[in-house]
Amino acid sequence: MDFAFLSQTMITLLAAVPMTLALFSLSVFFGCLLALLIVWMRVGGNPVLSAFAKGYIFIFRGSPLLIQMFLVFYGLGQFGFIRYSFLWPLLREPFVCAVLSLALCTAGYSAEIFRGGIRAVSPKELEAARSIGMSGSLLVRRILAPIAFRHALPAYSTEVVLMMKSTALASLVTVWEVTGVAQRLISHSYRTMEVFLCAALIYLTLNFIILQAMSLLEYRLSRHRRAAPAALKA
Repeated sequence: MDFAFLSQTMITLLAAVPMTLALFSLSVFFGCLLALLIVWMRVGGNPVLSAFAKGYIFIFRGSPLLIQMFLVFYGLGQFGFIRYSFLWPLLREPFVCAVLSLALCTAGYSAEIFRGGIRAVSPKELEAARSIGMSGSLLVRRILAPIAFRHALPAYSTEVVLMMKSTALASLVTVWEVTGVAQRLISHSYRTMEVFLCAALIYLTLNFIILQAMSLLEYRLSRHRRAAPAALKA
């Protein structure tokens, strides 16, 4: 291997990391917000909203992300009410379309993960909270949401890692993140092995950081479970 070429390639790809991080952070942020809305509709008890949420989850979990991204990037401009609306200056940008498609997709998966976390909350804990006067938003904020999030965190961390890897698809709609820049380098140098090796190392490093952050968050949220065995031993 040509280590001089590898070092230069790594420098070039590292320059595209901010674009990858922007895609990842925005899509996860907006996808999480949308997932909370979808899961509220799913478990809220309204049959119409619940049916809509089920349909949304089925569509975005059942179709490939690449097709969803192409439909957003190439399809939205075919609707006149979108093309001539105030949103068109944003929706015609490849970056915005990539973030939108990634967020819509992860919202479908995350909503089911969050719903599983909610269902894992023991009814006894909710009954205990109601017995001391908690109800409504206070019960959700102090009991339901924290416990459900702890249960959902391991599965949600996997979804977050998958979203980091899914940002590579944005290169197909002309967003020049790490994979897109790697493909451009390969088209000029014809050195696929070295370029993709550098790109893989970057993704591995980013995912390692994400997993460590998620593990630290899970550790901090489960302090009460570690304190109980220690108290029993004492």
